[in-house]
Formats: sequence, C-alpha cells, structure tokens
Amino acid sequence: MKTHNYQATIKWTGNKGTGTDNYKNYERNHTISIENKIDILSSSDPAFRGDKTKHNPEDLFISSLSSCHMLWYLHFCSVNNIVVVEYTDYVTGIMIEEGDGKGRFIEVTLHPTIVVTSTEMVQKAKELDHKANEYCFIANSVNFPVKHSPTVLVRE
Repeated sequence: MKTHNYQATIKWTGNKGTGTDNYKNYERNHTISIENKIDILSSSDPAFRGDKTKHNPEDLFISSLSSCHMLWYLHFCSVNNIVVVEYTDYVTGIMIEEGDGKGRFIEVTLHPTIVVTSTEMVQKAKELDHKANEYCFIANSVNFPVKHSPTVLVRE
C-alpha cells in the first residue's frame, strides 16, 4: 500500500474591517494556495452569501470527481488501444440542505462526450467508462452514487 499526502493553504480574505462581528458584515472570499500552482480565488455559493464570480467548494468538489474520472478513463483507453481525440464532461451534482443548515451531496452525474477515431472502438470505450469509475480515487471516497451517462462519438 502506498500513502500519498496533499497539502493546501486556505486563507480567508473576506474581513471587511470588523471580522465576523455580524453574519452580514464579512465576505466569504478566500484563496486556495498550493505550492508551485496558481492560486484559486474562491467564495461560498451565492445562496450562502458568496461571490457568484468565484469558484465555491461545491463547484470544486464536482469538478474534482469529473477530473479524476477523466484521467483514469484516458489511462484505460490508452492501455487498451482506444484512441480518444476529444473528451468533454458536463458534470452535475445534487446537494440537499436540511432545515438546520447542514447539507450533503446525494448524487453527482458525469455526462462525458467522448470522441474516438473508429467505430470499432465505441463499445470498449463505453465499457472503460465504468472501469474508470471503479478506480477513481475521489469517487471511491464519497458516500453517494456517482452516476455516468457517457456519449461516445466517432470522428468522421
């Protein structure tokens, strides 16, 4: 078994001068910094008084599921001689919020459109989408279903 460690620094940048003295007096803005990478300017979802022009944790969460899946998928296609020339995923997530403010995701669905180079590759390309889900580190870490609705096309 291998262990992998990850580090990030999250710095709140939303103090407007009075800190958190009142729920409406501070911004939810923050910066996600990872060594040797570009900072990500973030906020909370607008429903929770956040800045709609910045990424929020929920955006990043569903994006990480999609990205992890895609990377495994491309790997499996590569080692199985399936030539992918385009891959675009439209990922959707459903989060519920309870009356007391607690919330959780109950479902994420990946909708990748995959373009391969020949008709003979289509069936195997679809099968590998399911295999990628089995191996995705992020999908294996969540307690709700990650669904898939892939479309495989052939470049003419």
